[in-house]
Amino acid sequence: MALTYAQAFRIAAPNLLETCYAERISLTPFFVLHTWFLSMIRDDFRGGKINLEKAYKLLEKLNVQCSYIHVKYIFKDNDRLRQGRITIEEFRSIYRIIAHREEILEIFNTYSENRKVLFERNLVDFLTQEQYMLNTSKNFAFEIIEKYEPIKEVKEARQMSLEGFIRYLCSSDCQLFDNDYEKVYQDMTHPLNDYFISSSHNTYLISDQLVGPSDIWGYVSALVKGCRCLEIDCWDGSQNEPVVYHGYTLTSKLLFKTVIQAIHKYAFIASDYPLVLSLENHCSPPQQEVMADNLQFILGDALLSDMLDDFSDQLPSPEALKFKILVRNKKIGTLVETRERRNSDKHGQVQEYEEYEEAEKEEEEDKMKESGALTFLKDYSEKETEPRNLVRLPLFRKKRVKVALALSDLVIYTKAEKFRSFYHSKLYQQFNETNSIGESEARKLSKLSANDFILHTRKFVTRIYPKATRADSSNFNPQEFWNVGCQMVALNFQTPGLPMDLQNGKFLDNGSSGYILKPQFLRDYETEFNPYEIPQTSNPVTLTIRLISGVQLPPSSHSSSNKADTLVIIEIFGVPYDQMKQQTRVIKRNAFSPRWNETFTFVIQVPELALIRFVVENQNFLTGNEFLGQYTLPVLCMSKGYRHVPLFSKFGQSLEPASLFTYIWYVR
Repeated sequence: MALTYAQAFRIAAPNLLETCYAERISLTPFFVLHTWFLSMIRDDFRGGKINLEKAYKLLEKLNVQCSYIHVKYIFKDNDRLRQGRITIEEFRSIYRIIAHREEILEIFNTYSENRKVLFERNLVDFLTQEQYMLNTSKNFAFEIIEKYEPIKEVKEARQMSLEGFIRYLCSSDCQLFDNDYEKVYQDMTHPLNDYFISSSHNTYLISDQLVGPSDIWGYVSALVKGCRCLEIDCWDGSQNEPVVYHGYTLTSKLLFKTVIQAIHKYAFIASDYPLVLSLENHCSPPQQEVMADNLQFILGDALLSDMLDDFSDQLPSPEALKFKILVRNKKIGTLVETRERRNSDKHGQVQEYEEYEEAEKEEEEDKMKESGALTFLKDYSEKETEPRNLVRLPLFRKKRVKVALALSDLVIYTKAEKFRSFYHSKLYQQFNETNSIGESEARKLSKLSANDFILHTRKFVTRIYPKATRADSSNFNPQEFWNVGCQMVALNFQTPGLPMDLQNGKFLDNGSSGYILKPQFLRDYETEFNPYEIPQTSNPVTLTIRLISGVQLPPSSHSSSNKADTLVIIEIFGVPYDQMKQQTRVIKRNAFSPRWNETFTFVIQVPELALIRFVVENQNFLTGNEFLGQYTLPVLCMSKGYRHVPLFSKFGQSLEPASLFTYIWYVR
């Protein structure tokens, strides 16, 4: 026989009515809350007790975010008879443990006049005083009530219960990342060289650089993540079909045309802005012509094959190049000559030119050391005379390169040109020429001549790639190259870890479009900015973070239950003077709801380049701390007030509902 609301209410809370009468407390909020709760769950208890699976589904029905592993052990703790089945009262206890977090109840009671509901004016006070939503109106407060309040009677009274307040504070509206930055908000009409561009290295690889598989998924995965510069390593294949793989290794091969087909399908799934295909071209001229045919036939109108009318002497903007795919490769002749050859038959036309090739790659150094040539070249280079402040690449050799005109003419604004020195680029480099510099040489340049590096990236698109000895597909820290304005800092997207956390965090900004406008001091022709010096005209941020608690954190892999000895590290990445980290104390054997209530302060000199990373670890003295989760984002993309920090796994997967509960405040 079905219970009435009143009967169910008396069963679930038998002494509550008498207490309310004795203390002259209004019955209405209690009654409404409990009847709502029982109305939501009573049908599930018609047959008596419920098991773990039904309890978990019932929590989901109540819109309570919960981790199965934590529900499992909380269920076990509340199953008094140890039968694997619980009563309605035991379920109510489980619900309160998971949903009614003490730290949120404290905030609710601070702003509730009667500790039962928030009136519109109470919610307005909370939003303005704690969430820094200035000029908040009652109408806006009611919009939040309508969106999050689950109890019909409370909503109709334009009030918010604890249930609604919990759902609001745990929603995407109260995430740390400011919702305003989830859309494209920056000016997208600057030239391409004014933007940081999300870039990948050896995109076709999904494992190591020597024997791992090549896979189309590498390209699809990178594009889904908003990557805007893909690398394609092209080699001659059988039956006149170019292939993609890491040359001179045992990595598997993909057909070039299959790669282009996949790119065409997914090119603009995450971003409308231009995609650059960086060709590492080792093909013979006949197969280069096949590549050109594939690019034109498969990509069609999406392929940019002629300069735009208004951009014959400067790079166009991401806005002007929306939904366009650009080819980065060697190029013969000028853009004007390319236009004059448009629609002509270029079959069989091959041109040859000399270029300077960097001979300081690690694999080449080893060979040269054996013959003593490296020492000779270094000695020779040191005798050369150039401007005193010039940092140059010491080892070059001339190389003759053959390029099929059909492929060359598909290169418009992203011509690949060897970097020789800042001095040489200043004198001779053209606006549509881009450079690729290995991480080791780029690191030397940034440390010895940071300002020259910034002036170079102010004018020319510069790509940084991992050194050849990273056979395991490991990555370098991209921050040091963003600090000097490098647009394309190419990482191995298949390798998780700190560098990819920084990459993913940085490009959350500007709607995850893969393009972020560089700060003014990296775009100014007269800039004197140097990341290794404290700027004289900086506008620093003083950031204060109160780390309140953890919410359903991942348990330690070494735990037989849902426990972990949890601690949180907060790190700042940016210019060297801003690099710092602070750490909480360890909360023993608690991954479900650790409470820290610790406050940290950071003074950040160059916030425009700064990223903040929250890392949750399980303390382990024997093997080193165990990584549990992390979240990284730009410092200037944080919301103020009470905010939940979502957590992601080592591989970038969401660990929802795991999060950190914080209070954020900063001033400039």
